[in-house]
Amino acid sequence: MKIQGKMFIWLSVFVLAMAVVYGVWSKEPAGTTALFLAFGLCIMVGFYLGFTARRVDTGAQDNKEADVADDAGEIGFFSPHSWQPLSLAVGGAIAFLGVAVGWWLLYFAAPIIMIGIFGWVFEYYRGENRTQ
Repeated sequence: MKIQGKMFIWLSVFVLAMAVVYGVWSKEPAGTTALFLAFGLCIMVGFYLGFTARRVDTGAQDNKEADVADDAGEIGFFSPHSWQPLSLAVGGAIAFLGVAVGWWLLYFAAPIIMIGIFGWVFEYYRGENRTQ
């Protein structure tokens, strides 16, 4: 994870340089703002990965002597099937349609998004954690 953090920090330096060059040459505010926002996102991800790399064990990708097989094994738990992303996608689509068509559509999108978020957060609260 250390190397990914360094990659994002170097990418942020490049994006910052390109944002300054683009802003000076083009004098176009939308693209310049987008590049500065991309710089901010790269910095946030880079510092997060660097901070997290200090708290977790060294992975095989950080060891120069490691083989590909050293990183084999279980990566984590992934839900085999879930309907919640579909609910969030439908709610998000209606919300963005509300920006284009009319703000009144947000009254229909908000409950769908909230149901999707609630369902996704509490998807695996079953069994002993369930209230009677």
